[in-house]
Formats: sequence, structure tokens, C-alpha cells
Amino acid sequence: MLSEPRSGRLAAWGNALLAGSVSPDDAVLSIVGEDAVHRVEGLPGEPGPVGLTLALGRLRALGVTGLRVALPAPGHPLGLSGPPEFNARALEAEEAVVAVGAALGLVPEVYEVGPEGDLHVEVVWHCLPVREAPPADVPSLWEAERELAEALRDATEVLTRLDVAGSGPVAEAAIDAYRARAGRSSGRGVLAPGYPPRAVRVLELAQRVGLLISVAYENGHGGAVSAAEIAARAEALRPVERVARRAQVAAYNAYVEDRERGVR
Repeated sequence: MLSEPRSGRLAAWGNALLAGSVSPDDAVLSIVGEDAVHRVEGLPGEPGPVGLTLALGRLRALGVTGLRVALPAPGHPLGLSGPPEFNARALEAEEAVVAVGAALGLVPEVYEVGPEGDLHVEVVWHCLPVREAPPADVPSLWEAERELAEALRDATEVLTRLDVAGSGPVAEAAIDAYRARAGRSSGRGVLAPGYPPRAVRVLELAQRVGLLISVAYENGHGGAVSAAEIAARAEALRPVERVARRAQVAAYNAYVEDRERGVR
């Protein structure tokens, strides 16, 4: 989730399209990514599912001027504003997009389709009513950048303290893989055209923190040999993961926030 949520791609490239910075074809290709196809169902005025190009055009016609991201987790409704039905769907998916200018939100449902050995991914975005209210717990870019610098230090300390680095060749391979992934992702254009440089910087740093967290979780239990030590690792990493999710939301939402402050 922390690497690149589908809601982030939809919001970033949808915002660029709404601003006229990219063409519909480029926006859709970037949103779909490696998936086979994306459709949107439940759009007002549409009797059934429609493709992304038509859906984005319909959202514009309905008055949508921007898109925000929500990345909720249990006990942390990050980016949500209600109602409960939408929040529950978003929490189940662990992500959502909330429109600005119309009381609508989009929650992805992901399917694997095809025979074994030749599976491909299809995504259906469910369009649902939302409450028009400030999103929950979204920091400013400045706050997110400051929190991330602390979180990156904390994550490194946690990995060292819990003996991930000293837990054998599996851990070493995982950390080497993290470094390689971090190097590949650096400067690869993580946001759509028109986003401020600070948003790009914050998102890249959030992804680095997320990858470190993945190393800690995916590497088995490392030096933690008891249930108490395993629980301690999860407890230590939970606030770091929370900071990374908050920063991702701040970065993806920067386009809308800048416009609302009159920067654009």
C-alpha cells in the first residue's frame, strides 16, 4: 500500500487532467498502470459501469474540480469525512478518492481475472455519496516533511534495535532489495505534471519509509524470538507507518490544497 496506491494514481493524474496539464489518453494510461482495465460504476447519470475516460469527463460535468486521496486504517480514518457507509467501504479497501466540487467518492475493488498462469487485474471504482467536510487528520506538506524526517530515523533505529540487520542472510538480502528499490524509485516521476516539487520530495520519502517498514514485516521475525518481542516490533513500527501514510495523503492532495489557497 505504501508504495503506490491506485487511489494516488487516480487522484494525481485526474487532477492533472482536470487542470488541462495532460491529455485524457495519457491520464488514463498512467492511472491504469500495469492493470488490465479500470471501470467506474455508480456514476450519477450512468446506468452501468463506464470506462475511465468517460468517467473522468462525467465527473468534470458534475462539477468536480479536484480529487483528494484517503488512506484509512483501523482506528485512523485518514482523509475521510463520512458518511459511515463510505468510510466502511474505504476502510475495507484501505484507500479511496474523494471529489472536490461534488459530494462523491470512489472506492476501488480489485479482481484477478483469467486462467491460472495468465491472470490479469481489473479494477472497478464504486462511486458513492460522501459528506462535504474537511478530511480527517491530513497534515500540510511542511508538517509531513518534518514528521517523515523523524520517522525515517525512527524506522532505522527500530530495525537496528530489533536486530533485523543481524538476523542472517535473509534479512541482509531484504535490506539489499530495499536499497535497490529505493534507488530505482528515486526521481522516477511519482506524481503527475503540475505538482509542486515539495510534494514529489515528500512522496518519495514516504515511499522510502514504507519500504523500510516492509523490510521489517516481510523479513520474518529476525531477532524477535518471543511473542512479546514480535508484538514489540509491530508496536514500534505502527506510528512510523502512520506517519508515512499521512505524508502520502498530503503529497497526493497538494495539488488541490495549492489551488484552494490560490497558489494556482
